[in-house]
Amino acid sequence: MSSDLAPLTRRAAILGLLALAGCGFTPVYGTGGVGGKLRGAVQITAPQTVEGYRLAHRIEDRLGRATSPRYALTVTLDITSAPVAIDRTDTSTRINLPGTANWTLTDTAGVRLGTGTVDTFTGYSTTGTTVATRAAQQDARDRLATALADLVVTRLMILAPDLPE
Repeated sequence: MSSDLAPLTRRAAILGLLALAGCGFTPVYGTGGVGGKLRGAVQITAPQTVEGYRLAHRIEDRLGRATSPRYALTVTLDITSAPVAIDRTDTSTRINLPGTANWTLTDTAGVRLGTGTVDTFTGYSTTGTTVATRAAQQDARDRLATALADLVVTRLMILAPDLPE
């Protein structure tokens, strides 16, 4: 039966690719994609914290280290902590970490090109040992910084077609 479906699957895939090509779809990082405009062109300023470092590192992973900066990205972080599960002894067993990143993109002359706010959350369990809880907390903060960085990069990609060269 799977041999009967193979030509149909192949045909559907080819039709899907043709439809994407016909609508002007271009991969962000592909030839002619808008991601190339930002590649190696964004100087990042983030908070001098572990989370700020993680955020800046992730943005550099996605956009490349600024070799010839045309743009400056400034990001501030706000990370809070909220207990979401409490046991019978009134001890928190699960902590949520909601986080917000406010970002501003300027050109080298300081002209604001875009600004925005992204937010998400992550969490961790506190039911293990003190060492395990501390490790889970740091891992959650790292994951949060990475997720916020990815959201900022997504917003920059949306903004990229309108940026000056």
